[in-house]
Amino acid sequence: MLRLIRWSLRLGLGFVLVSVGLVLVYRLVPPPVTLTMLANAADGRGISKDWMPLSRIDPTMARAAIAAEDGRFCLHHGFDVAAMQKAFAANAQGRKLRGGSTISQQTAKNVFLWQGRSYVRKIFEAWFTALIELLWGKRRIMEVYLNVIETGIGTYGVNAGAQRYFHHDASHMSASEAARMAAVFPLPKRRGAVAPAGYVRRYGNRIAARIGVVRRDDLDGCLRR
Repeated sequence: MLRLIRWSLRLGLGFVLVSVGLVLVYRLVPPPVTLTMLANAADGRGISKDWMPLSRIDPTMARAAIAAEDGRFCLHHGFDVAAMQKAFAANAQGRKLRGGSTISQQTAKNVFLWQGRSYVRKIFEAWFTALIELLWGKRRIMEVYLNVIETGIGTYGVNAGAQRYFHHDASHMSASEAARMAAVFPLPKRRGAVAPAGYVRRYGNRIAARIGVVRRDDLDGCLRR
């Protein structure tokens, strides 16, 4: 039993050291690949990505991401408790509602973990979310998020997505383009940003309307500090 305890402590300490070291490296270096990219590549979908610093990405794109995914991004410390409670209550009543994950949580999952739903992954997700909030800060979190998020089959990041859908890079994007891109984020394999129809078009229009609110209410203020 004592040997098992010592082994568990060493394993736990090793995980902490490796995870902290990896987060510190990715604070300065773009993540070269993610498990999601590798899994999709194994299915023959390829990997198309083109890293662009946040300073060069049109601010409208970050505002669209906040409008669509996490309106309190600049206000919370990685976890939006109110959104999580709302999602939990709705799911308990059998109503379909997205899980209330923040951009920070999605970034932690996309960079360090695998896709899917399990309590084990959620525990690791919470750990990495706390780490990136502490060691990266909001600007870096948004920068990595916008560069690793899946924007289409085999396409990752808003810069590669902009080139795929709009035939120009992400340094200049209209509110309509940014909103349509953000509308793709939840289901990138089923939705397209070009000539969207039905729900995707309506959702994109709602995001476009919220972009102005994000700017007016300075909900992206942490990205300029």
